Amino acid sequence: MLLTPRTRFRRPTLRTSVSSRTCRTSRNRKAALLASAVSVCLLAASAPATPLGVGDRLFPYLGNPGYDVASYDVSLTYPGTNDKPLKAVTTIDAWTTAALDHLNLDFAHGTVESVEVDGRSAGFAAAGEDLVITPRKALSVGSWIRITVRHTSDPMPAKDRDGGWVRTSDGLAMANQADAAHLVFPCNDHPSDKAMFTFRITAPSAYTAVANGLPADTDRVGGSTTWTYRTQHPMATELAQVSIGRSAVVRRTGPHGLPIRDVVPADDRKVLEPWLAKTPDQISWMESKVGAYPFETYGVLMAQAATGFELETQTLSLFEKELFTEPAYPKWYIDSIMVHELSHQWFGDSVSPRSWSDLWLNEGHATWYEALYTEETAHKPLADRMKAAYGASDRWRASGGPPAAPKPPNPGQKISIFRPNVYDGAALILYALRQEIGRDAFERLERAWVREHRDGTASTADFVALASRFAGRDLSGFLHGWLYGDKTPPMPGHPDWKQTAAPKTPHPKAGKGAAGKGAAGKAAPHRAASHRAGPGSAAARKAGAGG
Repeated sequence: MLLTPRTRFRRPTLRTSVSSRTCRTSRNRKAALLASAVSVCLLAASAPATPLGVGDRLFPYLGNPGYDVASYDVSLTYPGTNDKPLKAVTTIDAWTTAALDHLNLDFAHGTVESVEVDGRSAGFAAAGEDLVITPRKALSVGSWIRITVRHTSDPMPAKDRDGGWVRTSDGLAMANQADAAHLVFPCNDHPSDKAMFTFRITAPSAYTAVANGLPADTDRVGGSTTWTYRTQHPMATELAQVSIGRSAVVRRTGPHGLPIRDVVPADDRKVLEPWLAKTPDQISWMESKVGAYPFETYGVLMAQAATGFELETQTLSLFEKELFTEPAYPKWYIDSIMVHELSHQWFGDSVSPRSWSDLWLNEGHATWYEALYTEETAHKPLADRMKAAYGASDRWRASGGPPAAPKPPNPGQKISIFRPNVYDGAALILYALRQEIGRDAFERLERAWVREHRDGTASTADFVALASRFAGRDLSGFLHGWLYGDKTPPMPGHPDWKQTAAPKTPHPKAGKGAAGKGAAGKAAPHRAASHRAGPGSAAARKAGAGG
């Protein structure tokens, strides 16, 4: 993910309207009869509904124990306007990993109409941001189950929440990182439980719908069209993407015959084409560094929306269209942002974090390859950027925590875990590691990392173990300070690198600097103030850079 202070993401409002009508004890028989009449539930819960979680340090109530999702089938019906709820049916196939008399899904921004487990009506109730489901019969460990939830999916902002649906000028897109997929559809909303996805999107035929994966079917009935897409690799819920709009789908062929499809506003296709044409070469560049592209397709979604970030949704990265049309942004800078999101397809999408504390593995690697690409194509030295990051690193650790032990998000701002300590602060760890073990061992490590953990999840401990293997010695002592220390260790090979004082905050009327405005009068671009610091950063260099 790339963030920008230019236009802050409009926080969706949490409107938890998941139906909590459920059968009661004898004191509430009247309510129970009413609930039964509308198929709300047929079985009383064995215990009060309570929210659960998988124990993530940063998001304690995210995800749910007791089952492992194999696949999602998400059907959405768009009404032709992006301010009214979509009708939806989410079907989940899963294995139970424990005996369950009830199970939880994450869901917090829609109305549930009915729930079935294995084709039979089930009870349900809301608990926090969980949908607690009680099947007619308890589920034994190792059971294959199918859960069907009929619900609405509300595109209007949810109070005090980040992400979910993004309303564009002509429709909708998704931005679910870090914990917002359950604002769109019921799910086990944690990256440790990846699954296959099928999307079926029905919309008026004047619209075009695109989702993760490859198209499987298009069915026109009357004035509506249903598009079906399927992934060929497992995906974390936070990486789901559905675009609905008056869009053009631009197709081309990438390396090794890879199908590339980009989604752009139909009226802007011609002006955006020069940027779209860059993707095949960018993929080839990434493959030269870390190996074959890991998925079945790739492309960019250029949305007419002010999101405040770009996002690595799997096989279809989300970008603000303005990034490509605003002349104040240097071309090298835009190229680097495209490569940042592309590199996430390897680091973060194919190899997903086991917990959100492992976020540095996503963003540190994406920042590393973004900076390396800029060094090789725009002649902006990686060492200069890393030296600037080193100077700010202690400040970043104080404000955001060490890269592998980030501080929890700020209240009401879940995406605030995306701080500079997990971007350039984490790329600094990779630079230190390369300095310590040598370029050849480092490059072999990087290829092995994405190869050995492809389509899976991995942790910081996994990375330390693999790095030690390629170094031929235990690196846990060396890396511990870089990953978890309150202070930044000395940089191997650069004893002269020191921490630097924080730059003075510019006067509100001042127009220069990473936190101010560039030469063209635009606020500094993506992640400028919050996620970059120092003269080596893209944001700080923007003001004086050429196109």
